[in-house]
This record gives sequence, C-alpha cells and structure tokens, in this order.
Amino acid sequence: MHFDFSFLKLDIFGILDILLVAFLMYQLYNLIRGTIAANIFIGLITIYLLYMIVKALHMQLLTGILSRFADVGIIAIIIVFQQEVRRFLLLVGKNASLQRNKSWWKYFFGNAEAEKNNYARIKPIIDACKSMKQTRTGALIVFAKYYDEQYYQNSCEVLDAKISKRVLESIFQKNSPLHDGAVVISENKIKSASCILPVTEKADLPAQFGLRHRAGIGVTEANDATAIIVSEETGEISYAKQGRIKMDVSFAELEKLLNKDF
Repeated sequence: MHFDFSFLKLDIFGILDILLVAFLMYQLYNLIRGTIAANIFIGLITIYLLYMIVKALHMQLLTGILSRFADVGIIAIIIVFQQEVRRFLLLVGKNASLQRNKSWWKYFFGNAEAEKNNYARIKPIIDACKSMKQTRTGALIVFAKYYDEQYYQNSCEVLDAKISKRVLESIFQKNSPLHDGAVVISENKIKSASCILPVTEKADLPAQFGLRHRAGIGVTEANDATAIIVSEETGEISYAKQGRIKMDVSFAELEKLLNKDF
C-alpha cells in the first residue's frame, strides 16, 4: 500500500499560507464562539480535514462523496453564516474607512472640540438612563453606525426625532404604545422606536437574561451597532457591543463607552 503525502511538502510560502489561513479561521471562530454557528463551523472543518485524509489515502468512494461537500463549501458557508459574514464585512469596512475618517476629524478640529460636541449629544441619553434606572423602567437603546432602513423600518415606528431625555423617557414609559421593543439612534437622531429585533442564538448566556438583553446582543452581532439595556427587574444597566455584553455598567463607564462608540 502506497500513501501519497506529497501535499505535506511545504516551502516558506506554504507555511506562511497555512499560518494566515489558521489566523483567519481563529478570527472567524472568535466571531461566532458561543453561538450555534460555532458547532456548524467545527463540523465543516472536520468534514474538510476528513476529505483531505481520505484523498491522501486514495479512498475513492469517500473521496467522491466528500468532494461534493468541498465543491459547494463557499456557497454553504455564505448561506449558513449569512449573519456572521455580514458582521465580518461591516467590521472590515469600519476599520478601513471609519477609523480613518475619525483620524482626519481629530487632525483638523482637535480632540477637545470633538469631545465637547459628543458630550452634548450623549448627555440626554445618560440622563434618561439615570431616570429609568431609578424607576426600573425597562429600555433597549440601539446606536447604529449605519442605518439600514430595510433592516430596522420593517418592524419599527419611524420617528426621526431629536434626541432628548423626555422623548426617551416617554417612549419607554410603561403605558406608552411604543415601549415594547427598541429605540434606534443613528445620524444624531432617534430614527425609530418599538423595533422588534432578532435575538442572539448564544447558548451560554445567564438564565436571568430576557428578550431585551438577548435582542441587544443579537443586534450587535448582525450589525455595526452598540446597545444599552436597562433591566426592568433590577434597573441594572448593561452595554452590548460586537455580540458581547458588559453588565452592571456605572454612569461614568457608560459615558466613556458612548464617547468612544457613539
């Protein structure tokens, strides 16, 4: 019996190629870990490695079967990981252009002026969160860097209103017809309210997380967005970003996070 392991003969560029692929796979897994998609990703990698082994061992029947999976691999990845691919491309686009734009803003106008203008924008939001924490009013506020009308407006009431403490409080007040769902803030305006958002598929979240927390995490997984969640049960404030959540955030921390992200 003769085994053909010629594909293992590598030069320096082959080693570099493997290292880059391994790095990309690690970044992808880091993006989807804790979700159902992580198990699917591991399954696809296992099938591909098995295909490479049976091909090297000249096992014709299994090679033929598994090659069909390999042939449609890219299409299957796009279909199965549609949300993750969308999020990955948004992150790439943000790092390529948005950060550069921020640098130009700071170069021409200075950090102090930018921070002053930003504080004036976030102060009504922080004040509203303080009030809702005291009254234990549940709230979900989403900050979208790119306002996707098709994604948000299908399940929302369009407002396009100026950001103010009273408007936010009145939206989330328990007797308000708009209090169920999320408020979406973008382009320095309250763009929409009462938004029904898809929840995260993560299976390792604390048991006390309800739909509000899960929707806050879910929207940051699928979009270039961050979210503030005010718990109706405890008044605790949480902050979600890139599919991860920071719990029991103080108002000083909230101000720093909003200054950085909004």
